[in-house]
Amino acid sequence: MKKILTLSTLALLISAPAMAQTWVLTGAENGTEQGNWQISSDKLNIKDSHFSIEQKVLHGGKQEGSKVLIINSKDGLTITLSPTRGMNLLHVEGFGVRMGWDSPVKEVVNPAFINLESRNGLGWLEGFNEMVVRCGYEWTGHPVTADGQIYTLHGKVGNTPASQVEVEVSDTAPYEIRVRGLVKESTFKKADLQTMTELRYVPGSNSFSLHDVLTNHADYPHDYQIIYHSNFGKPILEEGARFLAPMESISPFNDYAKGGLKEWQTYLGPTKGFDEMVFNIKPLSDTNHRTLAAVVNKAGDKGASIQFDTRQLPVLTLWKNTDTEKQGYVTGIEPGTSYAYPVTIEREQKRVKQLQPGESTQFDLTYTLLHSSSQVSETEKAIKAIQGQTTLKTDETPIAKE
Repeated sequence: MKKILTLSTLALLISAPAMAQTWVLTGAENGTEQGNWQISSDKLNIKDSHFSIEQKVLHGGKQEGSKVLIINSKDGLTITLSPTRGMNLLHVEGFGVRMGWDSPVKEVVNPAFINLESRNGLGWLEGFNEMVVRCGYEWTGHPVTADGQIYTLHGKVGNTPASQVEVEVSDTAPYEIRVRGLVKESTFKKADLQTMTELRYVPGSNSFSLHDVLTNHADYPHDYQIIYHSNFGKPILEEGARFLAPMESISPFNDYAKGGLKEWQTYLGPTKGFDEMVFNIKPLSDTNHRTLAAVVNKAGDKGASIQFDTRQLPVLTLWKNTDTEKQGYVTGIEPGTSYAYPVTIEREQKRVKQLQPGESTQFDLTYTLLHSSSQVSETEKAIKAIQGQTTLKTDETPIAKE
């Protein structure tokens, strides 16, 4: 039996950089809370890189008490995440491009104001406006009532404040920034799943990575699921924008999605009355089990890509929600262990995974903001190379029915 990992062990597992300064912004165990806080390259006496890291406590409306953490790189990206909302990424901007979308939900909603069981388990939608939402880990997918409980939409972790938040900056070039947050799903007689999330960013770069370690702290085995719900709108998403990925197979999520199966690769402009279309994808990967998925604009000079490991995240969901701009014009590229069906269906179809007592598993993803035609072209070539001579299998029948 594997030993339960301590925070220090987890830090080693996520490979913390040598010679770094660390600041603890939140620590539930000892009551640490920095509130409004800031550090910068100037304060650290760094001359050959320019960046700042700031935490703000928000006030007013449903965002009262929510925190945002902003990494700003003068010549790179501005990354905004929320420790209050499961370390979700709100949006990323840089090089004249934005990764993120415009939701009708404008505030960074404090989970204290959300009832996940409202609207028959759809309460999650009342806070949904992020670029990247971790959906899990106890369960994910569409809501269902089973086993004497409501399995709410996309689980609880995205609406769970982090119990510990740390910021780390390497003392040596290229001054890599790491933001770690410990998110706990601990319930008496139920689960004790704890996830040490980590975001890594090198100032000036057009990409960042996530490295999350999920550990079962209970004395009994426990199921887990995860979907990295990654969402993009304008200026990347537009009429004629394209979705790219090396694929073994694709199928519609439900009967409604059948109508869009022939046009799965391209997008409409904002379209009133367009209901969401979802497609289940089995991705192909290279010899190192890495794969790449992307969405690019019509001109092919802007886009966003996600690299991930198919041993960790074996399936991919494509969510097309090209409704009006006010309703939320957005697409989702969603690597996961499961598709978005209710947990009952995912169990039946053997996609729900399990951790033994004390066991951990890791998820590694790299997000890149594409801001030139050459970067888009390189991404497309990499995807074609993984596809190789494999012919895409298109199945017109959904693999399950809710």
